[in-house]
Amino acid sequence: MSRPLPRPEKDRLEIGYVRLTDSAPFVLAAERRLFARYGLTVTLRQEVSWANVRDKLAVGALDAAQMPAPLPAMTTLGASGIRVPMLSGLTLSLNGNAITLSGPLWHEVRMRCAGEITAERTATALKAVVTNRGESGRLTLAVVHAFSTHMVLLRTWLRSGGIDPDRDVRTIVVPPAQMVDSLATGIIDGFCAGEPWGSVAVHHGIGAVAALGNEVWPEAPEKVLAVTEHWHERHPATHARLRLALMEACQRLAEPDVRLEVAQCLGGRQYLDMPTAWLLPSLTGRYRREPGGPETDVPDMHVFGLDRAGLPRRDQAERLVVRCAELLGRPVDEGRLAELVQQTHRPDLYRESARMLGLPEVHRDRAPADAVRQSGSSRAVSAAKDSS
Repeated sequence: MSRPLPRPEKDRLEIGYVRLTDSAPFVLAAERRLFARYGLTVTLRQEVSWANVRDKLAVGALDAAQMPAPLPAMTTLGASGIRVPMLSGLTLSLNGNAITLSGPLWHEVRMRCAGEITAERTATALKAVVTNRGESGRLTLAVVHAFSTHMVLLRTWLRSGGIDPDRDVRTIVVPPAQMVDSLATGIIDGFCAGEPWGSVAVHHGIGAVAALGNEVWPEAPEKVLAVTEHWHERHPATHARLRLALMEACQRLAEPDVRLEVAQCLGGRQYLDMPTAWLLPSLTGRYRREPGGPETDVPDMHVFGLDRAGLPRRDQAERLVVRCAELLGRPVDEGRLAELVQQTHRPDLYRESARMLGLPEVHRDRAPADAVRQSGSSRAVSAAKDSS
C-alpha cells in the first residue's frame, strides 16, 4: 500500500449477513484477521431475512451489511416500504443461485425434458406442466426478497419457457434458511435462492435444481456490501478500511485451497452451523442437481475476486432496477433511473480501494447489459467485454 490510510472515524462495527455460502468473504476476513489488519473490530450479526438486514441498516442498528444487489437502489427509491438512501462501493459476489423444484414437480418436468437438461428445456417443460394443471393447480414459487437478483433470475427463467410470471404462477417471499422446509411441507413448489439451499434440498431428496443462476444470467451481480449514504458520509475512512479487508478476502477466495478452508469455517456453529458437505458443492463447482444424479463441473458457481468481480457495474444495476420495477407496475423514469444508479452504485469507491491494494483498475463499466443478456456463456461475456 503506497500511502497510509486515514484514521478510522469508528473502529468497532456491527455487520449483518444471512445464512448463505456467499457470506464467505465476511467469515474469511474475520478468521484470517483481515478486519483487524485494517484497524477494525467487527462483530458479525446473522439475520434471518433480507428485510431484517435492510431495516436494521436503515435505522443504524448495523453499520454495514451483505445485501442482494438490487436492494440498496430499491430502498433508496423507496420501493421496499422504507426510503433510506443506500450505496455500495463493492460487489461481494457474482452468481451462486439455484432454481429448485420439489421432488413431485421435478418428476413431472423431467418426464417432459427431451435430451440434455438445460435451463431453457426445464422452463419449457414447466410450461407444459403449468398448462396441464390449469388455474386450480397453480404453482407457488418463492424468492428471498421481492427486490433481489433471485426474483429477476426466476422471472427471466420462467419467461424463457413461455410462462408469464405474473399470471401463470404465484410468487411469495420466504427467508433463505426456510426454503427447504417450506418445500418439504408443500407450502411452496419451488424456489430461487442462494446456496447452499439448493444443495440441501438435493442432499435430502426433497427437490432438484432445474436451473442455475449463472445459466440464466452469466455473471449476474449477487451480493454487495451496503451502507447508508449518511453512514458513508460520516465514516469515509472506516468505509475504505472495510472495503479493503473484504476485497482482500474476495481475492483470496479465488483460490481453491482457500475455499476448502473457508468451507470448514463457514460450517461452524458460530456461522452457518451446518455440515461442510452442504457447502462444498457450490464452492468447489462439483455440483449435483438431482438426488442420485451425477456430479457435474459448474465453472464460476460462485465468483468472488476473479477478474475484478467487485466492481459495481452501473449497466448491470440499471438492468436490475428496470426488472425490479416491473413489480411496482410502472417503469422508473429514464432520468431517475440514471440518477438512482449513479447515487447507489459507486465504482469510484471500488477503484479507490483497488489502487490501494495494487489491483488492476477498471476505467469503464464492462459490456452493456444487452451483451450479457444475449450471451450463453462466461466466455461470450468476456469476449464482449474485451471488444468494448
